[in-house]
Amino acid sequence: MTPYDMIKAHLSTAVPFATYVGVDLLDISDGQASAELQQRDETSNHIQSMHAAAMFALGEAASGAAVAGALAPVILEMRPVAATADIKFLKVAKGKLTAQARTSRPGGELMQAIKDDGKVAFDVTVDITDAAGDSVVGMTVNWYVSPQR
Repeated sequence: MTPYDMIKAHLSTAVPFATYVGVDLLDISDGQASAELQQRDETSNHIQSMHAAAMFALGEAASGAAVAGALAPVILEMRPVAATADIKFLKVAKGKLTAQARTSRPGGELMQAIKDDGKVAFDVTVDITDAAGDSVVGMTVNWYVSPQR
């Protein structure tokens, strides 16, 4: 089992809300992650499309997985916190959605910043697409990471 597989298994149980919503982590690597969410009655809104909160949960989960992937060698010693998020709903979303997340800086650079400064803040961009491949949500999450206390 690779470190990324271990992170994926851990995150699948460590964030109960994402699990409750139905977010499924697909892939994690150095600074990148993908996740999907299938629309169900519980994730739908009054116009039978995906609820905004469900899409936010999908994007935030993918961004957190990208953070964990970037910091894989030290992630168990870190305290990552989503500081801010900006989300743009681009198109009505229905069916299965897939989120692709990427850190703004490579993992090695982030770990060096933590070593040098004791903390780091950086963005993760997320593109959420529908089954046709159309972008339905654009999202940026700013993460603050410091060692656990």
